[in-house]
Amino acid sequence: MTAHDLFPTLAASLASSLATPLGALGLCSGAVAATLIIVSAFVKTMIPLRFLAVGGNLGFLVYGALQPSLLVLLLHGALLPVNIYRAIEMIRLTRRVRAASAEGDLSGVWLKPYMRRKRLKAGEVLFKKGDAADHLYFLVEGRIEFVEIGVVMEPGRLFGEIAFFAPDKRRTSTARCTTPCIVLRIDETTFQELYYQNPTFGFEIVTLVAGRLMDDRKRLEQQLVASRANADVPGA
Repeated sequence: MTAHDLFPTLAASLASSLATPLGALGLCSGAVAATLIIVSAFVKTMIPLRFLAVGGNLGFLVYGALQPSLLVLLLHGALLPVNIYRAIEMIRLTRRVRAASAEGDLSGVWLKPYMRRKRLKAGEVLFKKGDAADHLYFLVEGRIEFVEIGVVMEPGRLFGEIAFFAPDKRRTSTARCTTPCIVLRIDETTFQELYYQNPTFGFEIVTLVAGRLMDDRKRLEQQLVASRANADVPGA
């Protein structure tokens, strides 16, 4: 078929599809679906993008059923449950983040579905001061000591997040297991995807880091007060 014959053929096919109500509905559904897919290419956050993708899948399913087109049906029939699942997953994360923010919960439990499990023996070092910060961690079981500052962390806490935002992305302390431990970890790539794709997640992470820095400041102030008190005691 030459280019000269292409346009008359397309016009005849379009006229044939518009000749029946179902054919016209199929074309309209396809046009709306194509528009949604194009719009989704300009969306930066994940939840709106997934909803646009679901709408596009539904539109193309209607188009594929009414035209009909088996390939379109199979393709978007496979993509629809994936996009629905991802949208629900991101909505759940947003709800967990909002609930944690409202309750002042800085533990990071809402990150657990995106993390991988790792077991460590007593005395094993998870990371050393100066190491590259390539993972964020959540302590499930055991106790971890931050050697340089002499702080021991109990289970149920998120840690290692401040180094993600440090200019050099280096660990500021050594994390050593004082007992057998189970930790969950999330890599930097996944963390950044969640941060940029979900504004609520990003805001909560900033809140988490600020809370950690405030805790560190209070601890240093308490240590300073204690050291001054000891200096004022005769014979201390």
